[in-house]
Amino acid sequence: MRKLMMITASTAALFAAACTPADETVETDETSAMTEAAMTETNETEAAEVASFDNPLLAEWTGPYGGTPDFDNASLDDLRDALREGMALNLAEIDAIVANPEPANFENTILELERAGAPLGRVFSYWGIWSSNMSSPEFRDIQREMSSELSAFSSQITQNEALFARVRAVHDGAEMQTLTPEQQRVVVLTYDGFARNGATLEGEAAERYAAINARLAELHTDFANNVLNDEGDYVTYLTADQLSGLPADFVAASAAAAATRGREGEYAITNTRSSMDPFLTFSDERDLREQVWTNYYSRGDNGGEFDNNAIITEILQLRDERVGLLGYDNYASWRLENRMAGTPERAMELMEGVWTAAVARIEEEVADMQALADANGDDITIQPWDYRYYAEQVRSARYDLDSEEVKQYLQLDNLREGMFYVAGELFGFAFRELPEGEVSVWHPSVRVWEVTNRDTGANVGLWYLDPFARQGKRSGAWANSFRSHTTIDGQTNVLATNNSNFVEGAPGEPVLVSFDDATTFFHEFGHALHYLSSNVDYPTLNGGVRDYTEFQSQLLERWVLTDPVVNNYLTHVETGEPMPQALIERIRAAANFNQGFSTGEYLASALMDMVYHTTDPAEMSDPDTFERETLARLGMPDEIVMRHRSPHFGHIFSGEGYSAGYYGYMWADVLTADAAEAFQEAPGGFYDPEVSARLVEYLFAPRNSMDPAEAYRLFRGRDADVSALMRDRGFPVTE
Repeated sequence: MRKLMMITASTAALFAAACTPADETVETDETSAMTEAAMTETNETEAAEVASFDNPLLAEWTGPYGGTPDFDNASLDDLRDALREGMALNLAEIDAIVANPEPANFENTILELERAGAPLGRVFSYWGIWSSNMSSPEFRDIQREMSSELSAFSSQITQNEALFARVRAVHDGAEMQTLTPEQQRVVVLTYDGFARNGATLEGEAAERYAAINARLAELHTDFANNVLNDEGDYVTYLTADQLSGLPADFVAASAAAAATRGREGEYAITNTRSSMDPFLTFSDERDLREQVWTNYYSRGDNGGEFDNNAIITEILQLRDERVGLLGYDNYASWRLENRMAGTPERAMELMEGVWTAAVARIEEEVADMQALADANGDDITIQPWDYRYYAEQVRSARYDLDSEEVKQYLQLDNLREGMFYVAGELFGFAFRELPEGEVSVWHPSVRVWEVTNRDTGANVGLWYLDPFARQGKRSGAWANSFRSHTTIDGQTNVLATNNSNFVEGAPGEPVLVSFDDATTFFHEFGHALHYLSSNVDYPTLNGGVRDYTEFQSQLLERWVLTDPVVNNYLTHVETGEPMPQALIERIRAAANFNQGFSTGEYLASALMDMVYHTTDPAEMSDPDTFERETLARLGMPDEIVMRHRSPHFGHIFSGEGYSAGYYGYMWADVLTADAAEAFQEAPGGFYDPEVSARLVEYLFAPRNSMDPAEAYRLFRGRDADVSALMRDRGFPVTE
């Protein structure tokens, strides 16, 4: 189990890995190379003296598959005590490392840190489920109460001078030259985890650093919970005469959602992307579209006790002060120092180049939609709540492509089997669903598969799938792991999870999803494959660099429309016939349709994130005003909004995993577009055995055991070509 002491600059990042609300993809294992293990990874071969506990949340996992979490006996009543006992045990392990009379070396310092913290790591596996998948007011009370204690615990370790001295002795010592490259990387990541997070500070500066972390932990938690409250409180209920334009399966799911809320006979449009997006796309009721749009984009911005604006201001002030103690000009400079982009300027350069093309495309899209509305005699001017609705009509007219027609071929269960096929062909994995009850799960709708090596039959791990939206589950889609691959005390198998918010249909009815949701499903599975394919020896190396780790999952989206998946898994819900080639060609022809909208709404958030973290907080107005002024300066079109407006931008304000790092999706997209061209150029296309082997060997299995840029060069033979991104999105390529 990786050490809890390596939690990032604030223990709030520990919460971010388990709690961050998301409207698309948030992966908890890449919050940092340190947080992932602290949150989700357990080494079951830990020291015998801590092998059993009275508290079930601390107890070593038992049963088949190397042991699995016991959700059946997990109770919130045990959480506070489990956290406190787990922290005490971890601190005792740290004390033992420090007290070792032998000179510091890799074996007695770095490796012991790699082993430390297993019991507390197990507690946080349950914590992650309670915060993300099964949230409740009772849990949020505990979360809020424990945030300061967890922050203090983190600071006790990151500011342990004697411990840092031992780590530094290994980092600076002659032994480093004798270590393997993988061991050297563990040492460097461990040292940086201390040095970049306050270990070099002394006296009042160290005390202030710890105090800032404690307050940030509270603020990040409050931010996330405020968004959850607004997602639960703002539900739009429809009557039967307000359903015009809505697909039948969406109507049925909305009726079920209303029934679970005690509103039989009505239809609930919940305040999550999975409900909002299809409603805005298909509803003919413009006033209701505006209401649903307003509810969604006002999360955290409604005044009262759940408003996040004051929290944003304080978070930015504290982050700026904290990195100032370390000698950095701004938060973004600190954050990007060890990422692929390197500097905020490089990240901004990439984003601004694409932004110009995206804005130009948005203007074209709006003109097309306005022309259609005028031709229909609708007597409107396109507003943000109209964009999806009229875009769908333009898509249908231009490409003869009806989203509802496409959905008939996108059954959730078939998509899952298609993902398994791809994993078998590229990674050599086989999947077998476990009988109900063989391992414990946190909700009846969660299903579990054993993952084995297709050639040898050896167990690789388990894959948990939690597919459906429900009250208390955060919106969006994400991946996580309860345990990652290590070999330091015997090889461990992987426990990976994928979590989605598909709208569950009526009992016995197949669940049909949009094409965007299908690609997101493959995306998140890419993160699970990243966990499952790991061959690293040391827990720390299961982390990753934020602007690189989205690349692997984004790349897997490209297999959705490959011929084997189409012919065998994209079959019509009624006839069972494969998706016809003519429809596939229409989908491909429309691939870059609405690219201005999708790129623009994302980039507006990414640019805003970087501006927030490169601007002196003393020079900022309140967040609402600053957001409007900044977007106006950037030339934000009136017809779209940020994908995540500031008051609900959980990626950057409910933790620090994506803060000053939301640009990373686009940085990874450059790699994705370039790597996709490698497959397109290969004789075997997306199933070419040689390119696939390099994909696994260099881009998936090594995790963070080598520099990402070098790993990509080993795969591609060169650095990624930025122009591949522009070609991929259908934007002009400038030389």
